[in-house]
Amino acid sequence: MPQIMKKVYLLFILISISAFSQKTFDNIQSEKLGEERRITIGLPASYESNPNKKYPVLYLLDGDYLFDPFSGALSYGNYWDDLPEMIIIGIHQNKNEERYDDTTIDQNEGLPFEKGAKFFEFIGAELVPYIEKKYRTSPFRVIAGHDVTASFINFYLYKEQPLFNAYICLSPELAPKMEVRIPEKFAKVTQPFFYYLSAADGDIKKIKEPIEKLDSNIKIANNPLVNYKYEVFKGTTHYTEVLHSIPSALYQIFDVYRPINSAEYNDKIAILETGYADYLENKYNTMSKVLGVQIPVRMSDFKVIENIILKKNAYDELGKMAEIGNVNYPKAMLGEYELGLMYEKMGDPKRASKKYQNASQMEPIGDLNKDLMYEKIDEMNTLSKKTK
Repeated sequence: MPQIMKKVYLLFILISISAFSQKTFDNIQSEKLGEERRITIGLPASYESNPNKKYPVLYLLDGDYLFDPFSGALSYGNYWDDLPEMIIIGIHQNKNEERYDDTTIDQNEGLPFEKGAKFFEFIGAELVPYIEKKYRTSPFRVIAGHDVTASFINFYLYKEQPLFNAYICLSPELAPKMEVRIPEKFAKVTQPFFYYLSAADGDIKKIKEPIEKLDSNIKIANNPLVNYKYEVFKGTTHYTEVLHSIPSALYQIFDVYRPINSAEYNDKIAILETGYADYLENKYNTMSKVLGVQIPVRMSDFKVIENIILKKNAYDELGKMAEIGNVNYPKAMLGEYELGLMYEKMGDPKRASKKYQNASQMEPIGDLNKDLMYEKIDEMNTLSKKTK
């Protein structure tokens, strides 16, 4: 492994140790497999201190070597509030080459066979229910694998109701017929769905050609509900491309979670003629409904939308901003302040003063405080006298 990749890998591990301090191991007695299977569990740092919070779950095949780079990437992204906290479940498959037995398929049918069929049932019928009973999980599930295990996770797509909401396939050694079956499934998807596919330019032809066919067929299916991304990393091998893919995949899946940045502002918000407050509300509704991540509207995002509303003179939308403020911060002065700002900009200082007065009796938030409210009240009262 190149020296730079070793440093990145070490960084991921060091970050993961601090952010996933509750890393434990568990053994599950599987009736499907007729044996005990070992898993690694990574709980977010806030898991114990935030007992009402539910977390999306990331299931990792090849958990022996994928757990640390995934947990490190998640920890790094969460530090900057670009990625949400998640529960990580790593399935151990290194013992006596278990990963090859676990992924056994019928080469004619292109489906799990013998031990592979049992392992398929173990994940769906035993592991996922076990995790969801034992931990506080949201409905959003992600699964990831590398080469043979990356191919195997696609079998869950074949079910009428796919078990997972997002799939991360790192240089998959695709099973027979998979490059046709997956796009056929995508064409029928009726709910938002995420699929990440990657390869190395150093992958052998046997791996690369089916992946390229799969990519081409997915693009033909072109279902807007499928959030799809395919990447080929130059200068990488079958193994080093994994460290490039992991953060890219996570940022693709959780793109809507990120705070509003300049790219999102320029490409999605600034081009709008109206509906700025609706955009903000929809962003956080998508986080909740699609990703299973529930967080209050960030004040930084709130201010971005407030500023463009003022810039575009769309003052009536401040009423909707007040609603958003009251829902997310019911005890804070944010909602009443927005109403005061709306009436002020619409030339009604008397009503604006009343709203600022109401706000002054509530909790400060961000750069809003009692002193500012009193200043606004005095300003509005002065304007009221001038208009009489």
